Amino acid sequence: MTITGKLLLSTAVGALGGLLFGFDTVVISGTIDQLSQVFHLSPAAQGNTVAIALWGTVLGSLVSGWLGTKLGGRNALRVMALLYVISAIGCALAPSWGFLMVLRFIGGIGIGGSSVLGPVYIAELAPAAYRGRLVGTFQVMVVVGILLAYVSNWYIARLNLGANDWRWQLGVAAVPAVLFLVLLYTIPQSSRFLISQNSLDDALTVLRQMGAMDPKGELEEIRRSIHMESSEKDEPLFQRSLRLPIFLAVTIGMFNQLSGINAILYYAPSIFTSAGLSQMSAFSQSIWIGLANLVATIFGMSVIDKVGRKTLLLIGSVGMLVSLAGVGLIFQTHSHAELLVWCLVGFIIFFALSQGAVIWVYISEVFPTRVRNKGQSLGASAHWIMNGIIAALFPVIAVKLSRAVPFYFFAVMMAVQFAVVLTLYPETKGRTLEQLQAQLERA
Repeated sequence: MTITGKLLLSTAVGALGGLLFGFDTVVISGTIDQLSQVFHLSPAAQGNTVAIALWGTVLGSLVSGWLGTKLGGRNALRVMALLYVISAIGCALAPSWGFLMVLRFIGGIGIGGSSVLGPVYIAELAPAAYRGRLVGTFQVMVVVGILLAYVSNWYIARLNLGANDWRWQLGVAAVPAVLFLVLLYTIPQSSRFLISQNSLDDALTVLRQMGAMDPKGELEEIRRSIHMESSEKDEPLFQRSLRLPIFLAVTIGMFNQLSGINAILYYAPSIFTSAGLSQMSAFSQSIWIGLANLVATIFGMSVIDKVGRKTLLLIGSVGMLVSLAGVGLIFQTHSHAELLVWCLVGFIIFFALSQGAVIWVYISEVFPTRVRNKGQSLGASAHWIMNGIIAALFPVIAVKLSRAVPFYFFAVMMAVQFAVVLTLYPETKGRTLEQLQAQLERA
C-alpha cells in the first residue's frame, strides 16, 4: 500500500476547507472594535456580530450531510467554497451592519458545512492504514487557519488603512476561498459516493488512484457496507440503550465551549486591549495564542493513542482551570497585565492537547456504527449551539458585570468537567469499536 500523489492532493484540498473554517471563524476578532465604532454597536450587537456566523454553522452542519449524500462530498464542498467566496467579498463591501450580518451568516453555513464534509470526504478516500493521520490533517489545518487569521489581522493593521482596516481583514479570506474552489475541480468524487450512484468503473479508477492494494475487493466491501447502512438508516438515535453515548456526546460538545475557548479566540484582541495593551500589541499577542494552539494541537494528536482520551481530558481540565482563574484574577485586581498573555497561552496549550485533540475522536467512538452519523451530528450541534450562545453573551457579561466574571465562570465549568469526566467518562484508548459498543450499550 502506497500513498499516491492523487491521494495527497485530494487530502490537501479537502483539508483546505479546514483552513478556511479556522480563518473565517477567528478573523472577526481583529475587526470587532472597529466595527463597533463604524456601526455604533452596543455590547449585545457586538456579540450578535460574532454569533451570527455560528448560527450559520449550525444550519450548515445540519444540511451538509443531506447535501453530501445528494451531490457527493466533492461537489458539496464546491457549494461551501462558493459560500466562502460570496461571504468574504460581500463582507468587504458591506454598506451596512445588517448587510454584514447576512453575509456572515452565509459564511457560517460554509463553515458548518465544510466542518462535516471535509473530514468525511478525506475519510472516504483514504486507505484504512492512513485514515487517522490523513483525516487529522483537517483539524491541523483548522488551527493553521486560526493562526493565519491572527497574523493577517496584525499585518493589515500595520498598513494603517484607517477606517477600511476591517474591510480588508474580512475580505482577504476571498483569496484562499477562490483557491479552494478552483482546486476542488482537480480532485475526484469519493469511491464510496460513486458506488452509491452505481458508477462502478469510475469508483474502481478512484480506488486505484488512491493506492488501494486490492481495488476490486475494496469495491465489493464498500458495496456491502452501503447496503447494510441503507437497511439500518431508520434506526432511531434516542433510545434507552444509547443514553450513555448520547450523554457523552452532548456533554463533551458543551464542555468544549464552556471552557471559553472560542470566546477567547473570537475576542482575543479586545481582551488584551481591555487589559491596557495597545491595539497593535493586542494583535501581536494574539499571534502567540494562535501559535500555541497549533503546536499543542499537533502534540495532543501525537499522544492521544498513547496517553488516552480520558487522561488528556483530566489533565486539560486542571490546566485550564488554573489558567482561567489567573485571567480572572488579573482582571479583578487590575494588576499584572503583563502576565495575561502567558495565562491565555497556558489555557490554549491545555485546551488544544485535551479538548481540542479529543472531542471529535471521542464522539466518533462512543456510538455504534448504525447510528454513528446521527450521533456525530448531535455532538456537533451541541458544540455549535453552545458556541453561539457564549459568543453572543460574552461581551454583554464582560461589560455589564466585569471582565473577570466570564473567566471565573469558565474556570468553574472546568472543575465540573473534571468531576464528570473522572466519574462517568470511559477510556476508549486501545479498544475496538465493537468492544466499546458492547460496554456502552449495557451501561
